[in-house]
Amino acid sequence: MSVRISAQHPIRELFQTLVHRSFQRQLRPADPQVTRYIADVMVDFTHRDNIYRIRNARGKHLEEVAEMLMEGDVTLNASSFEREREVHKHIGDFTLFWTGVYPEMLRYFRASTRSDHLLDYVEQGRASYRIAATFEHGPYADEAPVLRQLAGSFEQCMLGLNMVRRELDAYAAPETQAVRKLLES
Repeated sequence: MSVRISAQHPIRELFQTLVHRSFQRQLRPADPQVTRYIADVMVDFTHRDNIYRIRNARGKHLEEVAEMLMEGDVTLNASSFEREREVHKHIGDFTLFWTGVYPEMLRYFRASTRSDHLLDYVEQGRASYRIAATFEHGPYADEAPVLRQLAGSFEQCMLGLNMVRRELDAYAAPETQAVRKLLES
């Protein structure tokens, strides 16, 4: 079960602004549907339960892409094509988040002791978005073009998210905090 953060929560506006501004610089012109989607992923992933929302049949949170791939394969563990889509969409979001916002974590995720040690997160993220985008009818029709764009511009989206991360880091810098305090007094 995922944790839902309200549409009115201030963090939504913050991430919408940061993503839009960073992506306008990186992906000129940035598609508003893509930037909205990515900002929503950022908001959702502020909660750990959403980052690891994919669970196996026993209810265990899956923390490795290799495990998620098995869960999202209808010939292995996925109970339906809808489950396949859900898991692959999440793999795309998961890999984009980590490669774009926290690339330093890839060393941990791909350590030789982990199942993901041979996975290329960029290629897998692109492939998973491409798979999820093939579901283009019914309730998935509006999102399919966005997922296709994410697959096609995965590296640019990573760079845009890296710019968002740098802006967030700057907000937390002591110098920025000191200036903010001076402006508020």
